Amino acid sequence: MRHTYTLYGWHLSYFTGKALCYLRYKQVDHVLKAVNLFTLTRTIKRKTGAAVMPVLKTPSGEWIQDTSEIIDYIESLHHKNPVTPNTPVQEFASMLLEAWGDEWWVPIAMHTRWNYPENFALFEHDAGKALLPWAPRFLQNKAAQRPAKMLRGMLPFVGIVPEQYNTMNEWTVQMLDALNRHFEHFPFLLGARPSLGDFGLVGTMYGHLGRDPWPKRELIEPRIHLNAWLERMKNPAGYATQNLLGNDQIPETLNPVFKSIFEEFIPMVEQVGELATQYAQQNGLNQRLPRRIGEVTTTMGGKPFKRGALPYMIWMMQRALDSYTSMADSDKHEVRTWLKQHNAEHLLNLNLPRVERRALTVAVIALPPRHMEKAA
Repeated sequence: MRHTYTLYGWHLSYFTGKALCYLRYKQVDHVLKAVNLFTLTRTIKRKTGAAVMPVLKTPSGEWIQDTSEIIDYIESLHHKNPVTPNTPVQEFASMLLEAWGDEWWVPIAMHTRWNYPENFALFEHDAGKALLPWAPRFLQNKAAQRPAKMLRGMLPFVGIVPEQYNTMNEWTVQMLDALNRHFEHFPFLLGARPSLGDFGLVGTMYGHLGRDPWPKRELIEPRIHLNAWLERMKNPAGYATQNLLGNDQIPETLNPVFKSIFEEFIPMVEQVGELATQYAQQNGLNQRLPRRIGEVTTTMGGKPFKRGALPYMIWMMQRALDSYTSMADSDKHEVRTWLKQHNAEHLLNLNLPRVERRALTVAVIALPPRHMEKAA
C-alpha cells in the first residue's frame, strides 16, 4: 500500500469526480478516502492551506490540492496514455475546455443541486456519513447542515439568484443538447479517448448533474449519448489506447461549446483580470487576493449574466496561454488559424495580470503588459 496514491474527497464533490476519473484513466494505484471532519479541518488545512477537497496524498508523502496540479504531477511521472494532446490545436483546445469545465459550469452545478429540494437527502446522507463516520445518524445529519449552509450561502456569490434562474435553465438545456448531439458521433470530446477537456467537463457531470436525483433524472438520463459519455468517463481506462481525431482536427459538433468559451467565458475572465489588476495596483504585488474581488457581467445564452469575480479563473486561463507561448512558431500558426475561424484570435492577447496560485485563490505577481506600459 505504500506505493498507492490516496485521493481524499467525496463522490458528491465537483472536483473529486474530475480527479477520480483521471486516476482511473491513468490506471495508477489509488484509493478514494472519504474526508472526515478532522481530516478536512485539521490535516488538509495544515498541509495545503485550505480546508478543501479533493487532495491527493502521494506515496512519497506530498499533498497536492488543485486538480490541474494533480494531473500535472501524475502526468510528469506516469507518461503512458497522456491526457494532453500532442498536436497544437487539440492541445490548446483541450486546455480551454478544461478551464471552461472547471470554472464556467460551477453556477449550473450549484443551481441544479441547491434549488431542487429532493437532492438534499442524498447530500445529507453522504456528507454526514463522511464527516462523522463513527457517529449515529442524527449527529451525521447535524454535521451535514454546516457545509450545506455554507454552500447555500455561496449561491449569490456565483450568480445564482432568482432573476437569473431562467437564464441558467435555458442555457443548460441548450448546452446539454449540444453535447448530446456531439456524443452521438464521438465517444469523447476530441475523438475515441478522453483528453484533458473531458476531465474538466466531467467534474460537473460526475458529482452534480449526473448524480443528484433531480438533474440526473431531468437533464442527463433523457440525453442518452451524453449519459453514455458520462458512464464511459466513470471507467475510462478501457479507452486509453484509442486515438484522438487525426490531423489535429476539432469536431464541428463542438462549435456551440467553443462559442460559449469565446463569447461567454473569455469576456468574463477578461473582466476578472481587470479587477485583479486594480486590486494589485491598490494593494501591491504578491498579495493574496480575496476569493471574490467584485462582480462581473457576461452573457449566458445571449442574456446578461452577473456573478462574482473569482480570480482563480485567471490562473486557469494563464495555463492555456502558457501552453501556447511554449509552442514552436509553426504550431502557434496552426492555433492562430483555428482561432481565426472562430473570430477569437484576440484571446491570445488578453491583458491579464500574471498570477500565482495560493490555495483557493491567487496572488498577482506581475501587472499585465499594457498596464506596465502606462506606469512607465
